[in-house]
Formats: sequence, C-alpha cells, structure tokens
Amino acid sequence: MIASIMEKYKKEVIPGMKERFGLKNNMTVPKITKITVNTGFGKQTVSKTGDERKKFIDGVIEDLAAICGQKPIQTVAKKAIASFKIREGVPLGSKVTLRGKKMYDFLGRLIHLTLPRTRDFKGIDPKGVDKGGNLTIAVKEHIAFPEVLPEKIRNIFGLEATITTTAKNKEEGLELFRLLGVPFKK
Repeated sequence: MIASIMEKYKKEVIPGMKERFGLKNNMTVPKITKITVNTGFGKQTVSKTGDERKKFIDGVIEDLAAICGQKPIQTVAKKAIASFKIREGVPLGSKVTLRGKKMYDFLGRLIHLTLPRTRDFKGIDPKGVDKGGNLTIAVKEHIAFPEVLPEKIRNIFGLEATITTTAKNKEEGLELFRLLGVPFKK
C-alpha cells in the first residue's frame, strides 16, 4: 500500500499527466517535493505553569514524532504580543518536514488510513489546492492516525499537512492529486 504511492506515480500518474497536459518529457511532470506537518499549541499553553506547559509540549512532540516517524522541531514566538499573553521565545508549535521515502509513507497512511478514520469525513475540498498546486489538509484530531494509542493520550490536538508540488498552476496540482488517489469532494 505505502510503496504503491511511488509505484502509482510512476505507472499511472506520469502517463496520465503527459496525456492530459501534452507534456513530452517525464521530468516536466509535476511531482511532490515535500510534506510539512505542523501543529500549534499556543492557546493551550498560555494559561499553564512552567511544568504543565513542558509536559503538554513534550506530549505533543512525542505524538507528532510517532505520526511522522521523525523528530519535530519547536517553533517559537519571534516577538512578544501582550494581548495574546505571548512573550518572545515562548514555544508556539512544532513542525516536521518530510522528504523521500518518509514523505511517501506518510502520504500513503494519510490517504488510505487516516482520512477515512476522521469523524464526518466527506472528502477534501478542492479549494485546499492553492494557485501554486500545493495541497493543505487539516486533521482536527490527531487520534485519527493509527500510530497514536488513544489510551495513552493526554491531550487531543489538531495538525495541518501541506503537500508541496512542482505543479505550475492549480489545475496541474488538482490533476496530480486526483491521479494519486486523494479523496476530493464530488
């Protein structure tokens, strides 16, 4: 299943894209370059004490590492914003950038396992593809991923996966994702 994303790209997507857009060379066919998975926990940590905040952040990072198979980095506030009770240098989120085999493994799990397990899933909105051909998918509850054990969860958080492609426009990006098997709304 997971290796099938790469095989599907080579066997079905490349010929389909060449035919649809009149491309002559395999190297001109759009491909996925990276997947960035991120989550923000600024709101949840603002009202907590130092130890509570550290436990919460460690739990989120641990779960994100299990989901992605790679250790996430923390993102911190660049400047203080008093109205949001944020000081400079305070951790606000974490992110992981996946490339190569881990990227295709994650995409396979996202399409075939996680999205069907999410609550009230009716398909991804095609408006999620931007004018550069990149797709952003939000998952409201991280417990939809099979790597996370629900009985060990302390806090439920949402995350966002941005799939970056080499597509030149939205139309090429949409066709690439359709051929890869991304479930879009009808």
